[in-house]
Amino acid sequence: MEIINDKNDIQYREAVRKVKRLKSFYTHLTIYVLVNLFLIFANWSEIRDEHSIWSWQIWAVPVFWGIGLIAQAIGVFCPGFFFGKDWEDKKIKELTEKYK
Repeated sequence: MEIINDKNDIQYREAVRKVKRLKSFYTHLTIYVLVNLFLIFANWSEIRDEHSIWSWQIWAVPVFWGIGLIAQAIGVFCPGFFFGKDWEDKKIKELTEKYK
């Protein structure tokens, strides 16, 4: 039986967390595509009769939902893009020096 040390255990838990985040993103992306295709096909007669394909009413849901999907993609594929580990370390150092 192999004994797993703390470092390997931490790496394993981190890998599991990343895989769960990836799975969540791909699930969200699949639902996004399927639901928006359904909405476009469901409203196809309305698109042809009353509006052009470039009407805001047609693209509002995909655009706003897409913004949320892009934010999730940044969180999954570019972790630390906004408030990453470097930012946390720098801020901790700054605040500890401030309160000394």
